[in-house]
Amino acid sequence: MQRTRASALVGNKEIIIETGKLAKQAGGSVTVQCGDTVVLVTVTAAPNIKEGVDFLPLTVDFVEKTFAAGKIPGGFFKREGKPTEVATLVSRFIDRPLRPMFPEGYCYETQVIATVLSYDQVNDPDTLAIIGASAALILSDVPFPKPLAGCRIGRIDGQWVINATAGEMEQSDIDLIVAGTEDAIVMVEGGASEVAEKDMIEAILTAHKAIQPIIQIQKDILAKVAKEKKVVVLPEKDQNITQKIKGYEKQIRDSMLIKEKQARYKTLSEIKDKIKTELFPEGDSPKGGLPKGSEPTPAQLGQLADDYEETKGAIMRQMILKDHKRIDGRSLTDIRPISCEVGILPRTHGSGLFTRGETQALVVVTLGSADDAQTIDSISGESSKTFMLHYNFPPFSVGEVKFLRSPGRREIGHGALAERSLVRMLPNQEEFPYTIRIVSEILESNGSSSMATVCGGSLSLMDAGVPLKAPVAGIAMGLIKEGKDVAILSDILGDEDHLGDMDFKVTGTTKGITALQMDIKIGGVDRQVMEAALEQARVGRLHILEKMKEAISVPRDSISKHAPRIETMTVKQAKIKDVIGSGGKNIRGIIDATGVKIDIEDTGLIKIFSADFEAIEEAKKMINELVAEAEVGKIYEGVVRRVVDFGAFVEILPKTDGLVHISQLANYRVREVGDVVKEGDHVRVKCIGIDERGKVKLSMKDVGSSEEEAKNS
Repeated sequence: MQRTRASALVGNKEIIIETGKLAKQAGGSVTVQCGDTVVLVTVTAAPNIKEGVDFLPLTVDFVEKTFAAGKIPGGFFKREGKPTEVATLVSRFIDRPLRPMFPEGYCYETQVIATVLSYDQVNDPDTLAIIGASAALILSDVPFPKPLAGCRIGRIDGQWVINATAGEMEQSDIDLIVAGTEDAIVMVEGGASEVAEKDMIEAILTAHKAIQPIIQIQKDILAKVAKEKKVVVLPEKDQNITQKIKGYEKQIRDSMLIKEKQARYKTLSEIKDKIKTELFPEGDSPKGGLPKGSEPTPAQLGQLADDYEETKGAIMRQMILKDHKRIDGRSLTDIRPISCEVGILPRTHGSGLFTRGETQALVVVTLGSADDAQTIDSISGESSKTFMLHYNFPPFSVGEVKFLRSPGRREIGHGALAERSLVRMLPNQEEFPYTIRIVSEILESNGSSSMATVCGGSLSLMDAGVPLKAPVAGIAMGLIKEGKDVAILSDILGDEDHLGDMDFKVTGTTKGITALQMDIKIGGVDRQVMEAALEQARVGRLHILEKMKEAISVPRDSISKHAPRIETMTVKQAKIKDVIGSGGKNIRGIIDATGVKIDIEDTGLIKIFSADFEAIEEAKKMINELVAEAEVGKIYEGVVRRVVDFGAFVEILPKTDGLVHISQLANYRVREVGDVVKEGDHVRVKCIGIDERGKVKLSMKDVGSSEEEAKNS
C-alpha cells in the first residue's frame, strides 16, 4: 500500500492520519497522532461469511499498552491483563457510531483494534481511536459507506474548547464526546454541571462543525489509496415466507397492543411458531406452505426471523406515526406509572427502590473510608476513585435463564452513564469525606434500566444522608422518523428502543442536564428535532423528579446508625511528622489505643474513621495533644523535667517545654530553685511569652493572680 499522510486542525490542535507504514497485512490500518499521542487502528474482515451467520459479527477493542506512557505493568506477570474499565468504555465509544453504518446484509466477521502506541499524558487517545477506526474502515475492503470523526468538546469560562487536556476539562461545565459524518451526528456521550438544553444543543453542533476537516482529509486519503470493496449481495427472498407473514399482520398488530411485556412476547412468539409450522409442515401442506416434509434451510429460518422482526417494526412505527398510539396505549409524551420507596433494607446505609412501568431498580449505597477508595492504575498514571456506581443486570430481570458472568460491556457502560449523571451533584471530599459505592440491581427491565438506576441512585443517596446538591432523574427518549413524519417518544419501552431510530438518554436536575447519551441510527436528525427531543425530555424529567420527591425530597439529617463515622481535622503541614512519629510510632499508638482508622493527607487534613463516636473523640484528643502549641496567657499542668541554677524547665505539652526563670517561681525572692521545685514535680504554669526563636517563657507566680482575675471577671 502506498504510504500516505494528511493532517488537519481540530480546534487548535493538529491531527495527523498516516497509512501504508505500519501493519500493512491488516485489511486496513492507520495511525492517528495528536501531539505525542499515537494510536494504531487496524481493521480486518474474514474472507468468507460463516455458514448460518445472518448478522453483523463486529468486534471492537481499544487496547492500552503501558509502554506508551513509559510504564511497566504492575502485578506478578508484568504484562497487560484484561481491559480496564476505561478501555471498555472507549471500545463502546468506537463501536456505537460505527455499527449502524454498515450496509444491510454485511455478515463478514470484522475486527477493529485500536492500540495506544504512545501517550503524552496531554492528548487523550479516545477520540483519535474513533477517527482511526473510520479511516481504517474506508481504506479496507469493508464496504463502509462514508467517513466519520469524533472530538471532545468543553466550555471553559463561557468559551467552547475542542479536545482540551484533562487538566483543562476540570474547569469545564460540559464534557462531551461527539461523533458524526459530514452531514449527520451519530453519537453523543458526556456529562455536564446542570447545563441548559439550548447550551447542550450548541455544544453538539459546535463539535460537529469542528470535525469536518478530519472527515475531509479521510476523503483525500481514500482518493489516493483505494481498495476494492467486498460486494454485499442480499439473498433472494422466499416469497412464500413473505406472503405467509403478511397474512398474519392483523394478528401481529393486535398482539403488539398487549400492554404486559411477557404476555405480549408469548403471544408474538406463538404467532411466529404457527407461521413456521404452516410453512414447514410435517403432514399435508396447507395452502401457502412448502412441500410436505420439507426441512427449512438456515437461509429460510433467517429470513423468517428477519421478516417477522421487520413486520413487527413496521406495524409499531405505523401505529406511532399515523395513529399516535404506542404499544402500551400511552400518548407520545406520557410517562409510565412511577413508584418510589426508600429505606427498604434495614441494615444497608441507604436504599431506594425505583419502579417505572415494568422496569425496576433496587439501588443501595454503602459508605466507606479512604481505605475503601478504588486505586486505578492506567497509562494516565495511578489515581484514587472515591465514588463508584456498579450496575448489574441479572437474567431473571427479563425472564431469561443464563449463566451469571462478570459484568459485560453493557453493564459497564450503563453504570458509567449513571455514575456520570450523579457525580457532579455529590459533595466534595472536604465536606463529606466518605468513599461512596452505589450498586444497582435491575430486578425488572422493559426499557431504560440505566435511567431507573439514576433515579434510584439519587433516592438511595438521600436516604443514606449524603448531602446531595440536588436530586437527579433520568429519562430515555426515542424517535420514529419516516420522510417528513416525526414522532418523539418519552420514556421508551425496550421494543421502541430496538425498533426506533434514536436512543436519547438525558439526566439532570430541575436546573439542567447532568449527563447525555445519544445514539442515532439514521442520518438527517436536525437541530429542530434535537431541540424538541431535549425539551420533551426536560418536561418528563421534571415529572419524574416530582414523583421522587413524594418519597424523599432532601437528604436525611444524618447518616445511618449502621454506617461508619468519619471526622476530619486539620493540622499544620509541619506537624504531620509529629502525628506520625518516628517510624509511625505515634499514629500506630493512637490506632492501637482507640481502634480507629486514620488517613493523613499531605495538606494536613486528617480523616478519622470508626463506628464508635467515643473512639473518634479520643483519637482527636490524642492528635491534638501531639500537635498542640504553647499559647501566651494559657495555664498548663506541667512536669518539671530539669532544674538548673537560673530556673526550671517544665514540659507543658508533648515535645514542648518552657523555662520558669527563678524570678517567676514564686511571689517572693527565691534563693535556690530546689527550694521550690524538684524534677518530676507536677506544677501549674502560665505561658507569659514566646521569643522569636520559639522558646517558651513560663511563670508559676502569675498562675494565682490570673485565676483570681478569672474568678472576679
